[in-house]
Amino acid sequence: TITARAMRESSYMPYFFTKCGFRWNEKGESYISLATSFIEEEIENSLRRMKLDTIDLYQIHWPTDEKNLEGAWTVMARLLKEGKVRALGVSNFSVKQMELVSQIAPITTLQPPYSLIFPDVEKEILPWCREKGIGVINYSPMASGLLSGKMTRERIASMDDTDWRKKSPNFTEPKLSRNLALADLLTEIGGSHNATAGEVAIAWTLCNPAVTGAIVGMRNPEQVNGIIHAGTIRLTQEDLNRIADALK
Repeated sequence: TITARAMRESSYMPYFFTKCGFRWNEKGESYISLATSFIEEEIENSLRRMKLDTIDLYQIHWPTDEKNLEGAWTVMARLLKEGKVRALGVSNFSVKQMELVSQIAPITTLQPPYSLIFPDVEKEILPWCREKGIGVINYSPMASGLLSGKMTRERIASMDDTDWRKKSPNFTEPKLSRNLALADLLTEIGGSHNATAGEVAIAWTLCNPAVTGAIVGMRNPEQVNGIIHAGTIRLTQEDLNRIADALK
C-alpha cells in the first residue's frame, strides 16, 4: 500500500495506529461488527498490508456492537499477549463501556470527538480518563471544518448533496450563525499568535489536561499549512476567557 511504502522510505520509523470493527460489504456499504472472527481477520490483514510484525496501537472503532464487545476485547487482549500489538485503545466509548472492557485488559488510549462545538466529553469521560491514566487522542478538533476559518455559507451551499455536513444541525441554522461567529473569533485570537482559526481551535482542545494529542484530518497537502503550528500555540487566559464568553 501507499502507506506501507511511505513508512519503508521514511528516515525514521513512525508509530502505527489503526482500528478494527468497521467493515464494508460487497456492495460497498459500511457496517460495524465486533465478531471475534472479524477482529482476528482484520489484524492479520493490517499486518500483511503494512508489512509489519507489530501494530503500536490497535483500537476498537465503535462500541455499538455491544453483544460482541467483551468477546472482541478478549481477542484484543490475546493479540497484546501474542505481541501482535503493543497497546490497546478504544474509540467513541462511554465510561460504562470502558469500565466493562478494562476488567479484561487495560485501556491505553481513548479516541473521542472533542471540540469547542462538541465539548460533551468534558462532563464525565475526560475526567474519568485522567483519573485512570488513560491517554486521550481527540478527533475532529475543528468540528469537520466548521472552525477552520475557511467555512462559509456559500461553501456549505455548494457542497454535494451526499455530503453529510449539508444536513448536519451544526451546518444549518440556527446553529450555523453561532458557529461561524465562533470561527471569526478564533481568527481574531489567532492574529496575535500568527495562527489560523483552525490552529486556535486545535490548541484549545490541547489545553485540557486530560488530552494527550489531537487528530487532524486534511484532504490535500496544502491544508497542512493551516494546522501545522497548533501544537506550539500557547493560548493566554484572556484568549480562553473570550472563547468561554462566546460559548455562553
